[in-house]
Amino acid sequence: MTIKAKSPADRSRAVRLAVTLIGLAVSLGACKTFDAPIVAAEPYPDDYRLRHPIAVTEADRSIVVFVGTGRGGMTAAQRADVMGMAQTWLREGTGGITIDMPVGTPNARAAHETLREIRAIVAAAGVPPRGVSVRQYQPKDSRHMAAIRLNYPRISATAGPCGLWPDDLGPSYKNTSWFDNKSYYNFGCAHQRNLAAMVDEPSDLVQPRAESPAYTMRRNTAFEKYRKGVSTTTIYPEGDKAKLSDTGK
Repeated sequence: MTIKAKSPADRSRAVRLAVTLIGLAVSLGACKTFDAPIVAAEPYPDDYRLRHPIAVTEADRSIVVFVGTGRGGMTAAQRADVMGMAQTWLREGTGGITIDMPVGTPNARAAHETLREIRAIVAAAGVPPRGVSVRQYQPKDSRHMAAIRLNYPRISATAGPCGLWPDDLGPSYKNTSWFDNKSYYNFGCAHQRNLAAMVDEPSDLVQPRAESPAYTMRRNTAFEKYRKGVSTTTIYPEGDKAKLSDTGK
């Protein structure tokens, strides 16, 4: 068996072919991109009340009474704040009033004198003594003035958080809701949050209140007029006195 050696021309063609293949592989590798996978946002309800529901939970209501170092007692505005909080507690409080007292601070002695006045105001508003508790705390930052804090739990309504934008607002390949004319995710969140903050009785968002008893005397009067065939509307004689002026006619 004889082995024929390759000629210089064959070797040159083989080298050129190898170089071409290597160059092609390098160019194809350079064209490959490593984009992050497109993660589609989870579908959300079209109704903003379902996207941003108002939750009825228990939260704290608190006020702060600032006390100086040279004198105890409260100002007229602070007394009004404490009295208003105590009266509101009678209506909406779901737990006792907790008074946080600073200790180890320059105004600790003045705060102790102010505490006696706070207790007197709270008791005058009708809060029982067992409904008030005092606990001490040490401020972490000495730069802030240590104050007396009053708080109690109550039923509260809340919604949010707002400002979440899982999709782009404009048209893009990642945002499919734009093509479907669908409201964006954050739409209606501020409205729900403001409504939750303004409602006076959070339970009204869940169920209606019971009706008050009917005014029997007025109802009997209206029924008697209806039986006689007389108009049941109320007559206001003083209404004729309010007439427009004839000046300028």
